[in-house]
Amino acid sequence: METRTAPPDAKRRLPGRAAALLPGALAVSAVALPATLLGGLVPVVGAPVLAVVGGLLVSLRRPLAPAAAPGVSFTARQVLQASVVLLGTGLSASEVAAAGLRSLPVLLATLSATFIVAWVMVRALHLRRDLGVLISVGTAICGASAIAATDAVIDAEEADVSYAIATIFAFNVVAVLTYPTLGHLLGLSQHGFGLLAGTAINDMSSVVAATTIYGHAAAAYGVVVKLTRTLAIVPITLVLATWRRRRAGAGPAAGTGDAAARPRRRGPAVPMFVLWFLVAVAISSTGVVPGWGHHVLGDLSTWAITAALAAIGLSARPAQMRAAGGRPMLLGMALWATVGLTSLACQLL
Repeated sequence: METRTAPPDAKRRLPGRAAALLPGALAVSAVALPATLLGGLVPVVGAPVLAVVGGLLVSLRRPLAPAAAPGVSFTARQVLQASVVLLGTGLSASEVAAAGLRSLPVLLATLSATFIVAWVMVRALHLRRDLGVLISVGTAICGASAIAATDAVIDAEEADVSYAIATIFAFNVVAVLTYPTLGHLLGLSQHGFGLLAGTAINDMSSVVAATTIYGHAAAAYGVVVKLTRTLAIVPITLVLATWRRRRAGAGPAAGTGDAAARPRRRGPAVPMFVLWFLVAVAISSTGVVPGWGHHVLGDLSTWAITAALAAIGLSARPAQMRAAGGRPMLLGMALWATVGLTSLACQLL
């Protein structure tokens, strides 16, 4: 009797996949681990920004090895989406609703103003559309996390992601250094400054840094406003996913520039990571996750996004960033000013 054995491919598929991802995972870890350690020492900068900068520095000196490409690509896509889902475990719908309703008009005004100005300036500066989207979403919502979620939907060039994060970071630091003094000059209350910081400063660590300088009450309120702002990731990614599907259906003629020339996959109407993000928020809102669990999941989320951004930096092509020149920085400056002035104007009115 002939003995039937399983096909060799079936036996080796999983170990072979892991072996293919290992070189890239090691390369990403070599950048992400030092970034995490340094990020703890310099929280205003943060590990994600240090990771993408570290990856870019490595790619400047040595192009990505072919053997590392699968693992780096996996981290830049799948781990990136997982980091956004983990971000939802730190959000409580009840806490956000309690204090967020008061800040909702300011949040809507700043989001609307930012996207209108971005729409005009991207065309005036002749920027690549994906780069303009990443900078505007990062400025309007929550910096690197929003850029990560957006990139998971629109599949932008790695150079565009790196440039967008660098632009957002530059003006984030300016906000941390100048906003406390500005708040005192304008005589803003603790809640008033918390509202300004929560709506106009991007990354959570920077919001905490600026509001802590101003006062404890400002820090508490600024964090809640920032969490409310983070939830805008959901509708924005859904809109972008719909837009991307329509562009993919229309073919290359629907867009302009390099992004339009690349073939696009028709993904699901609602990206799965967005649905899992909502599930994570719902579970967090029930209170079943203990306090220590939130800390662990929060650290895991930070590590995942740090690794993903390290992978994006490693696979970026710096020549494309140099070709973009200073125009993306002009867009970032205009949007940064728009968010801050709109937030202040809403409060003064």
